[in-house]
Amino acid sequence: MLKILIAVDGSERSLDAVRHALQLLQQGLRASVVLANVQEPASLYELVVSRDPDLIASASLQAGADLMASARALLDAAGIAYDTEIGIGDPGHTLVDLIETSGCDMVLVGARGQGAVSSALLGSVSQAVAHASPVPVTIVRHAAPQVEPEDLQEDDGATDTLEGFRGGA
Repeated sequence: MLKILIAVDGSERSLDAVRHALQLLQQGLRASVVLANVQEPASLYELVVSRDPDLIASASLQAGADLMASARALLDAAGIAYDTEIGIGDPGHTLVDLIETSGCDMVLVGARGQGAVSSALLGSVSQAVAHASPVPVTIVRHAAPQVEPEDLQEDDGATDTLEGFRGGA
């Protein structure tokens, strides 16, 4: 059976990847799912102030679990079983390591997660994963909200307001 790693960081963009996986599974794809989150390593300041590396590691794991909560809720609601993996390190490289150690056959990642500012300088996580991954990577774009026909008003009064400007004053 196919094994899909979905990179999640708590952002709406990463949830797009989860929704895409749900669509594939609902259309009949037989696959297992691994949700993966990567936490940045502790800074030197954090290590000096805390002086307890186990406490910092525990906080990182808890932060990763918290950031996966929305993705887990989507999969739980759909009745999809999954595993979770939380790594610590550079997100791109660590995700590639998780792909290999989890034995995944493909990866789904949102087009841009929370790292938009840093990705402008360093390159996005999705690009790094796509470049280094040993398996196919699907980068899921964020869909624009759909406007429902009932949301559109036939006459909202805007043309009446503009009529006053056409004739001049």
